[in-house]
Amino acid sequence: MCDFNLIPHFFFDKIDAKTNDMSKMNVKPIKELAAILPQMKQWMEAMHQDPELSAQEVNTGKYVADLLKNMGYEVHEHVGKYGIEGVVGVLSHGDGKKKIGIRADMDALPIQEINNLPYKSRHDGISHLCGHDGHSAMALGAAKYLADTKHFNGTVYFYFQPAEETMQGGPSMIDDGLFKKFNADRIYAIHNIPGLPKGVLHFHDGETMSAVDNWEIRLMGRGGHGSMPELSVDPVVAGASLVMALQTIVARNLSPWNNGVVTIGSFQAGNAGNVIPDEAVLKLSMRNMQPDGRKLVLQRIREITAAQAECFGCKYEIKEGQPGAVLVNSHEETAFAAQVARKYFGEENVVYPCKPLMSSEDFAFMLQERPGSYIMLGNGETPMVHNPKYIFDQEILPIGASLWVALCEEYLK
Repeated sequence: MCDFNLIPHFFFDKIDAKTNDMSKMNVKPIKELAAILPQMKQWMEAMHQDPELSAQEVNTGKYVADLLKNMGYEVHEHVGKYGIEGVVGVLSHGDGKKKIGIRADMDALPIQEINNLPYKSRHDGISHLCGHDGHSAMALGAAKYLADTKHFNGTVYFYFQPAEETMQGGPSMIDDGLFKKFNADRIYAIHNIPGLPKGVLHFHDGETMSAVDNWEIRLMGRGGHGSMPELSVDPVVAGASLVMALQTIVARNLSPWNNGVVTIGSFQAGNAGNVIPDEAVLKLSMRNMQPDGRKLVLQRIREITAAQAECFGCKYEIKEGQPGAVLVNSHEETAFAAQVARKYFGEENVVYPCKPLMSSEDFAFMLQERPGSYIMLGNGETPMVHNPKYIFDQEILPIGASLWVALCEEYLK
């Protein structure tokens, strides 16, 4: 899940002071891609105005598929299971046997954006506040360039994936035979990162992003009048105590040498000040970089929830979501991508190695199937993703597209 809710300061350690003016961009894209920036903006803005939540990307998927068809791609729609469907564009040229896959995400978030953009979302409470519209526009820009020039020998796959935010899209496409039907040798994905210098590319080997687990806990009490709490079982008080108790897991159960985050991002209960509700619902997001730490954190959540519910006389249910996976970049593919980036954009615009993040991504599941790398692209001085005031900086569109073109052409020489 592209929830960059924790970017440690040490992530910025290797940024050169010369690149640290985030209002400027010293990176130069491939000139042909710079020339089609207006078209990439048009694609991005169309998707931004018509955002769709995870597993609901019907219009977005059709929009992407139609553009790929017009570019001359072999297009496969409805790639995915469980009603979660992506789009794959295939372009082959020459007699080369090598194959490379580029992945872009398409889903939006259930957040009301706060800005004055002329292309602001037309749907209240739904917006592209993670930049997936920009990621898709980058991929489309690269797709157009490769189709027009064909300066490669082999096959390029563009995977347009739904439901990244819920960690369902990658597994759904894999379970539908993504890598049997569209069998890339190596795969790549990219994400914009606010707070990193605009246009600067960051690469990391090995464990790069944490596993995320999204759970829901329901506490069932007995509702009643606020003036007579003794006749009720108050799930709000139980939930408040549970929120605090869960914070002790990282503080007191997890080794300081392990990385973990327990976030309760939603606490829903009742709708009137003088009514004790029947139930409270907590929505949790857990991040862990080590498998043993993840196992400990999840088990302690189960144990503490059971104990807290019993203490306050409540019943409880835990709904465990899609199991998480640590995102692991393979060394060879990451080193290759960094080398290509240095060649095209200059040493000063590449940070390798950078530090890992405690945010999460379901590209992790794809990297369990094929070697590859997840790359960070600086979005400059903007609010963080998932913030209502976040804005994707459109000047980085040709940078991302240029990286995809460079990787494809260099790998498929």
